[in-house]
Amino acid sequence: MQALIITTPGSADVLSIQDVRRPIPSNSELLVRVKASGLNRADILQRRGYYPAPPGVPANIPGLEYAGVVEEVGQAVTRFSPGDRVMGLVGGGACADYLVTHEDLALPIPAHLDYQNAAALPEAFITAYDAMVLQGGLKENGTVAITAASSGVGTAAIQIAKELNATTFGSTRTREKVNHLEDLGLTHAVCGEAKELSQTIQDSELDGVDVVLDLVGGPGVNHLIRALRSQGTLVLVGLMGGARADLNLGELLAKRATLQGTVLRSRPNHQKRDLIDKTRSVLLPLFESGVLKPVVHNVFKLDEARAAHIALESNEHTGKIVLDHT
Repeated sequence: MQALIITTPGSADVLSIQDVRRPIPSNSELLVRVKASGLNRADILQRRGYYPAPPGVPANIPGLEYAGVVEEVGQAVTRFSPGDRVMGLVGGGACADYLVTHEDLALPIPAHLDYQNAAALPEAFITAYDAMVLQGGLKENGTVAITAASSGVGTAAIQIAKELNATTFGSTRTREKVNHLEDLGLTHAVCGEAKELSQTIQDSELDGVDVVLDLVGGPGVNHLIRALRSQGTLVLVGLMGGARADLNLGELLAKRATLQGTVLRSRPNHQKRDLIDKTRSVLLPLFESGVLKPVVHNVFKLDEARAAHIALESNEHTGKIVLDHT
């Protein structure tokens, strides 16, 4: 089979399509013929040499989410059969013709979604739901602030929060993206970064928001703590703004706030299974009814992966960038 290979750490030029051995499913695994894969920041970091793949997954084949068709099943598989359309998260290796995954970690693709849209679903919506709702504690009629709201996770979080009838504040760096975010259901769009987002919340009638979903990190964390209500929660998901911040611990104490960090890729499988079960019961029905929709900005062929990586790094997209394997 063919796969996208990171030949050495570096720029997008180090990516190459090469022939590799097709994986073999074990008793409880599916062999999936990949039709499309979603591109994520983790792929960029892995390509640069900053985010190595976890044990047990291909070290040089990127790709954390996929959509495709079950080709073969292990003897102990009960959930799926050959020919079923599936999507899901993997620790790596999705940028290839085939991958293997445990049946408990795969999800059925809603009937009305094509493979490209299905590939844009798992990472964004599972991350947003887990971080904002399960860990952040956002509830019906609550309030939430979202940095990098035009990202894949950001556009997913806006839709999930809208379903909870929550008031949402979201930041984006470019005014051209504001209308799109408002169309998705964002209540208050802010053109700026963490400082401007925090100031908008402080200038509102609210005493702060219940949850901050921070996809950026860096020095802006201090501004976002200021935007929390008393006993609010800031969930840190991404580090696009940097991995270090000079925290104002006095403000954190005064608000009795919670600062929570989260990551999906390195979690043990039993935790991933629990999260997939919640996704299956809570989120999938909302996709099947059309309440939630993946946001795909652009689609590149797998052999155009270099251009896709460059496009993701440009930060000009709204939603997801997808690789088409067909």
